[in-house]
Amino acid sequence: MKLGRLNHVGVAVPSMHAAIAQYRDVLGVELITQPFDMPEQGVKVAFVNTPGQDGTAGTQIELIEPLGADSPIAGFIAKNPAGGQHHLCYEVEDIEAARVWFEGQGKRILGPTRIGAHGTPIFFLHPKDMLGQLTEIMETPREQH
Repeated sequence: MKLGRLNHVGVAVPSMHAAIAQYRDVLGVELITQPFDMPEQGVKVAFVNTPGQDGTAGTQIELIEPLGADSPIAGFIAKNPAGGQHHLCYEVEDIEAARVWFEGQGKRILGPTRIGAHGTPIFFLHPKDMLGQLTEIMETPREQH
């Protein structure tokens, strides 16, 4: 199994509106998706894009806001009221092969494989198995690289 590039950094935020303004006005990054709700995951999501040094697209930042008190990230925001870095997401070409590989390494997978905010299959690895970092694995077919 070959791990692909870092696709995005997930940042949990208490206010999507304020976070978008911060990234735009302070850091000069562009919004690449309007905020949208993912009720099945209990979050509102938007993506911003950091500029690459050569004018190409850089790494995406996924802004995630809880949709309510029962959101999976509500506890994270309660512990980190200003928000903060929530997870790293890496690309793989075959999500099922990646799942088998990580399980074979003894890594705990949190829940079933599901469709993520990019519309592709994802799963998460337990932070205790990944140097304290919640890690998302996302299928990205080769032609999307």
